[in-house]
Amino acid sequence: MSSIYNDNRTVLTLDAGGTNFVFNAMQGGKSLIEPIKKPANGDNLDLCLQTMIDGFKAVIEKLEQKPVAISFAFPGPADYPNGIIGDLGNLPAFRGGVALGPMLEHHFNIPVFIQNDGDLYAYGEALGGILPEINNELEKRESSKRYKNIIGLTLGTGFGAGLVHNNKLIAGDNSIVAEVWNISNSISPERNAEEGVSTRAIINVYNELSGNTEALMPKDVFDIASGTKEGDKEAALNAFAVFGRHIGDSVANLINLFDGIVVIGGGLTGASKFYMPAVMEVLKGKFGNGQDRLVQKVYCLDNADEQEAFFNTNSHPIKVPFTDKTVDYSPEQKIAIATSRLDASDAIAIGAYAYALNQLG
Repeated sequence: MSSIYNDNRTVLTLDAGGTNFVFNAMQGGKSLIEPIKKPANGDNLDLCLQTMIDGFKAVIEKLEQKPVAISFAFPGPADYPNGIIGDLGNLPAFRGGVALGPMLEHHFNIPVFIQNDGDLYAYGEALGGILPEINNELEKRESSKRYKNIIGLTLGTGFGAGLVHNNKLIAGDNSIVAEVWNISNSISPERNAEEGVSTRAIINVYNELSGNTEALMPKDVFDIASGTKEGDKEAALNAFAVFGRHIGDSVANLINLFDGIVVIGGGLTGASKFYMPAVMEVLKGKFGNGQDRLVQKVYCLDNADEQEAFFNTNSHPIKVPFTDKTVDYSPEQKIAIATSRLDASDAIAIGAYAYALNQLG
């Protein structure tokens, strides 16, 4: 696939959340307009569908070039190849199945591509985010090492993920690959992973530890942990630590299966200083029998010292048996985890743009 930054085609994009729809258009991997935000109206199907039509119309009116496709993300499993959205918890109006893609194709007379938001987030990071950033740095350091796999995670009201290998999105036979929210976790074996990795998880742990009975938002717990809001600071810090251990447990399972760079995005990344130490404690930890949790050595790119250690390949020449030749050998198997430099909506838009171009050829 050629670079998305050298492509002059225009694609309409949408980040479809349960609360808001964010409409945009991209060309050459970059936004063409200021994003247009509209309420999702996810409990009223006719109003929701009309909002989509109106949103894309509003974007087209701001463009000088005719778009070649519509491409956007939806939060949850669906029949994405056929553009049919099914039962989504945060968009109840779509329950029973809605042929959204065919409707938009009929209305705008251009191809429509819909994919899972976690998948497109990972795709955006693979093509325009952390993966090229890492590989560019390795090239600057004249290292022959290049990374081709990425695990993209989104933290917010839910826990999402996507997998990309060698610039190809791994979609799965049912478009539900990397449903990390529903994997088991050893921190809380009686619950799935999302019950420990979500906004409600942070609030629930804080309330349990502090005895709080007032309604709180995650930002409140963050402010309490930061010391800028009155409350139980120790309980707030512990809530983020528990959150981090749950993330670490899920990430360890994903790395052992997929062996890729891990990038974390979404609304909770602003609190990474409170949860990332616990994530790394799990990833660098051991099982009860002393076995390392990971085969690879993991580095956190948010930390300057660990970032430098990751990029220092420590390679050395070894002799090719029965010849006078040598080859470079790096004995350490490394992997990295980082907080995204991109806003999740921006990464999803890049992913949606690239996915459409790839489908169009």
